[in-house]
Amino acid sequence: MTLVPDFDKYADGLVPTIVVDDKTKQVLMLAYMNAKSYQLSLETNQTWFWSRSRQELWHKGETSGNTQEIVAIQIDCDEDTLLVHVDPAGPACHTGHTSCFYRDIKTRSVGGK
Repeated sequence: MTLVPDFDKYADGLVPTIVVDDKTKQVLMLAYMNAKSYQLSLETNQTWFWSRSRQELWHKGETSGNTQEIVAIQIDCDEDTLLVHVDPAGPACHTGHTSCFYRDIKTRSVGGK
């Protein structure tokens, strides 16, 4: 059985895609794939997404050189979210940070207080 994301589940056809560093397990970014970017990712073994702001396909690292080589792709139980394990060639965030999740809003202090 071949699992395929349910792109039709969302009106815009975009499936949330969580990208994680395969070695460190750090969450690098959240992006969105449509059927075309998903297919390109499978074919090229690098991450492709749909840019909601630019309304176009986006090859991660195309301009920065910070590409993401795909190690594995997992799908959730509802087949509407992807988890992509990658070997990154540089920072994931356009700010230059390793991960897009580098700012804390709340953290638990020592002792749980």
